[in-house]
Amino acid sequence: MELVLPNFLEKRAQISPAKMAIKTETSSITFEQLFTRSKELAYKIASFGIRKGDYVSIYMENSLNLMELIFALKNIGCITVLHNTRLTVEELTYQVKDSDSKIIITDEEKCSLLQEPWNHSFVYSFSTIDNTVKYEEVPIQHEFNLSDTDTIMYTSGTTGFPKGVKQTYGNHYWSATASALNLGIREDDCWLIAVPLFHISGLSILMRGVIYGMEVVLHTKFDPKKVNKAIRSEKVTIISVVTTMLSKLVDELGEESYPTSFRCMLAGGGPVPLSMLERCHEKNIPVVQTYGMTETCSQIVTLSATDAISKVGSSGKALFPCQLKIVVDGVEQGPNSPGEIVVKGPNVTTGYLHRASFEDGWLYTGDIGYLDDEGFLYVLDRRSDLIISGGENIYPAEIESVLQSHPDVIDSGVTGVEDEKWGEVPNAFVVLKSGAKTTKEDIMNFLYDRLAKYKIPKRIMFVDTLPRNATNKLQRRKLKDLLHQNGAN
Repeated sequence: MELVLPNFLEKRAQISPAKMAIKTETSSITFEQLFTRSKELAYKIASFGIRKGDYVSIYMENSLNLMELIFALKNIGCITVLHNTRLTVEELTYQVKDSDSKIIITDEEKCSLLQEPWNHSFVYSFSTIDNTVKYEEVPIQHEFNLSDTDTIMYTSGTTGFPKGVKQTYGNHYWSATASALNLGIREDDCWLIAVPLFHISGLSILMRGVIYGMEVVLHTKFDPKKVNKAIRSEKVTIISVVTTMLSKLVDELGEESYPTSFRCMLAGGGPVPLSMLERCHEKNIPVVQTYGMTETCSQIVTLSATDAISKVGSSGKALFPCQLKIVVDGVEQGPNSPGEIVVKGPNVTTGYLHRASFEDGWLYTGDIGYLDDEGFLYVLDRRSDLIISGGENIYPAEIESVLQSHPDVIDSGVTGVEDEKWGEVPNAFVVLKSGAKTTKEDIMNFLYDRLAKYKIPKRIMFVDTLPRNATNKLQRRKLKDLLHQNGAN
C-alpha cells in the first residue's frame, strides 16, 4: 500500500492560514495567501498545455515568485526541474533535453538569452505566465503519493555528464522530519535562506517551512551584512551556511553579538576549522556541523553544537531515520578505518533520472570517511579528489582545514598535480585577508608544524578568489585551471 499525505501547502494553509510563511526584503505572504497564489498560478500554467506528470524546467534566481511557482507546479502534479542559474546555455541545454521538459520558466532578464537556442513557445518568463488572462482549472492535487518524484536537481558533473537526482515527496517530507527530530521545532523559529533555491540546501528550508508551519526569510543572495542584520532585527533563529559564509558572517559581526533567540548556525559543505569553531564559541554562536548532498535531500549526518569542540572535524551521527556505514570493496569497515561513505534512509533518492535504482536502497556517496569508536563520522574527502602521493593517501580537505586556521587566510583550495617522482603532489591556493603581509614561506612554516611532511603542498599560490559554485562549495576540479593561468604545469 502506497503512502499518501495531504498536499503540504494546502494542509498548512488550513492549519495556519494567517501565520507568516515567507518574508523578503520588500514583501511578505501568509500560508493561506501562498496557497491561494500558487493555485491561481497553477491554472495559468495549465493554460500553456502543462499537465500532471509533465517535466517543467525552472531557471530562476531566489524570489517570492520562484517560491510561488514551485508550489504551483506541485498543485498540478508536475515534476519540477530546478537548474543552476550559473549554467552556460550549453550546459542548460543538456539538462533540459535529458529531463525532456515541456517548457522552461525563467526570469524576465534571462528570457531573451534562452530564446535564442529555443523557440518562443518553449521559453517563458515568469511575468508572461503570471500576466496571462488565460485560465484552465485542472484538478488540484489534494494528496501527494510519497513515492512520486517531486523535483529533479542535476549533480555538478565532476565525473562525466551531470545526472538528474530524483527527489520524491517522501524524500522532502522525511528530510524535514529528520531535521526536526534532531534540532527540534520552536514556536518562534524562523529560518533564513541565503543560498539558492535551485540547490537542495535552499529548497529543503522552504519545504521545512511549510511542513513545520515556520516563517522563512528569503534573501536573493548571500550578503553577510544583510544576513547579520536579519538575524538581529528579523528574529531569525536558524540559518544554513558553508564555512566560507560562516567566516564572512563572523568577520562582519565584529565586536557585536547575536541575540539569545538565535539558536543554530547549520554548517555544511565540509568541516569547520577548529579556529573558526573557537571564535564562534567565544561569541556564543552555536555551530551545528552537518553532512549531506543533493541525493540525501539535504543533511543526513549532523553534529550537535555541544560536541563541536570535543569532536572537531566530525560531521556527527546519522539522523534518526537514517543509516550509515563505511565500505571498502563491498566489505563494511570497523572503527577508524577509512572507506567509502554509504548511506540509507527515507530521505535518500531512489535513483537518478533514466537510470536504475540503487541496490537495497543504499547510496554509495563517492565520499571517503571513517567512523570513530563512538560512531561519529569524519569526512575525509571526495574519492575523486583523493591525492595518492608515493603510495600515501592525501585528503585535500585536511590540508585546507589547516590552511584556514591561519589567522591571515580567509579561503584555501588544494588539488593534486602530476609529479614524476611521487605520482602526484598537493598544490595549494590561498586567499589572504586584505592587507595581510604573510608570505608563502610563512604559510609553509605554519604547515610544517601541523602536517606530516608528505602532506605539505609542493607549491603555495596566492589568488584573489577560488572557484566556488552557487552554494559556495569549492570546485576542486577547476583549481587546475588556476595552475595553468599562473604558468605552472
